[in-house]
Amino acid sequence: MIPGPTKNGRLFDWLSSRSAGVLLHPTSLPGTQGIGTLDGAAVRFLDLLKAAGMSWWQVCPLGPTGYGDSPYQCFSAFAGNPYLIDLQDFVARKLLSAEEIAPLGRGGAGPVDFGALYTLKWPLLRRAFDRHRLAGSPSLGDQGPDAFHAGQAAWLEPYAWFRALKDNFGGKAWWEWPAEARSVSGLPARLRAKLKDEVAAHQFYQYAFFSQWRRIRAEAGKRGIGIIGDIPIFVAADSADAWANPGLFELGADGRPMAVAGVPPDYFSADGQLWGNPLYRWDAHAADGYAWWKQRLRATFDMCDVVRIDHFRGFDAYWRVPFPAKNARSGEWVPGPGIGFFRAVREEFPQARIIAEDLGLMTPSVEALLEGTGLPGMAVLQFAFGGDASNAYLPHNLRRNGVVYPGTHDNDTTLGWYAAADEKTHDHVRRYLRVDGKEVGWDFIRAAYAAVSSIALVPMQDLLSLGSEARLNSPGKPEGNWRWRLAEGDMEKLVSGGTAAYLAGLGELTGRSPKGPVPAGKAPGI
Repeated sequence: MIPGPTKNGRLFDWLSSRSAGVLLHPTSLPGTQGIGTLDGAAVRFLDLLKAAGMSWWQVCPLGPTGYGDSPYQCFSAFAGNPYLIDLQDFVARKLLSAEEIAPLGRGGAGPVDFGALYTLKWPLLRRAFDRHRLAGSPSLGDQGPDAFHAGQAAWLEPYAWFRALKDNFGGKAWWEWPAEARSVSGLPARLRAKLKDEVAAHQFYQYAFFSQWRRIRAEAGKRGIGIIGDIPIFVAADSADAWANPGLFELGADGRPMAVAGVPPDYFSADGQLWGNPLYRWDAHAADGYAWWKQRLRATFDMCDVVRIDHFRGFDAYWRVPFPAKNARSGEWVPGPGIGFFRAVREEFPQARIIAEDLGLMTPSVEALLEGTGLPGMAVLQFAFGGDASNAYLPHNLRRNGVVYPGTHDNDTTLGWYAAADEKTHDHVRRYLRVDGKEVGWDFIRAAYAAVSSIALVPMQDLLSLGSEARLNSPGKPEGNWRWRLAEGDMEKLVSGGTAAYLAGLGELTGRSPKGPVPAGKAPGI
């Protein structure tokens, strides 16, 4: 029986109390391994959140990335990113030596060098796997490898085979593999025998990732910090998901997409945006009660306390572009699964806590779907200024059932945005917020805290008052993204310099942190 709406007429009604948090992808944590990992720096970050009176850590998708290094184009909707594995943990378990992992830190603690990481980390991971197996496959956490494999077999087996096959065929997309390798069931015995060890290695990497993630999640729970995860609505074309479940996607007989996702031409792009993700056969998903989506959400809820779904409007209608295409002009709007999908989700997860990414073009039908689900949407303050009082992102137009950000991972930092904005926007910001614009990053943080939206989330770069040099992602730019990292000592400075205490006091004043005496702290420049 599908449950009906809540007492307010919506399917979901979970957001009530006010709170605050920080948006920081784990790859941006400091450390000596060439990229942020699930190590002590992650725990120190949780300590910072607690000291600042915050309740949330928001991350981007945690899956394994490929070309372009984007967490929104992963090889799996279920797997974890092996780059995030803390190799110091392997040193402590005598699976690696300190000398062996030292080359990872020779580039310093600056931006991520994904090329060097690819060259250096994969051989180390393989060496750790070989030694783990020789040692009798001991447990890496509170769950042994056999129990992990059994519990995650539904996605782990196809994912591990996909990665082993991809490595075997020189990294080619799966539709370019020999025909005998384009399906799970069709793999010949000789290929299975050849790649058996590679498959086991990729299973080990997942076991290590999830063992470490479980420890970080437990540390967050001890501090009263919830983790907000993130899943893209679409999956990558070259992914284990499409390879193992071709009937759920608009794919041709050879595995190539018949049509792909994107957005139509608009003021910002005359050609629109061609994302390249395969589209769902929503009728096939509906026929089995959205079983794959339920499995995907269950896996994410096992990792996180709240799930943000990217591109919510695609559940109402999505831009379908026939493949191949040079740009997104030739597409058309096609109806999505609508409210029926969310009824099925509520039937399976009646207490689900989901945030809808509803930025961009919001038609009346999308707004009606959001209202019907009851899911909180998003607002970005950088989108609020330069127009008139009707702008939906201005603080006086925000909704209580929502999440407000100064900017997100796709935006420039607030200081960078303001430096590039025109004088009309500067004037609007100054007059609306009654500020002089000299500390606009903190002006936006205070505006987000004071807003009616139940959750306020601040990018870490804004807490550090950083400019465009700290931008994490520039949509439409194919390379050079996802590289920014915290410098060693940045988090500690926010505590010792009084910023964390200031945020705790700001949270108390605006009802976003536990009540108590206002700490003696200050924001930079105040």
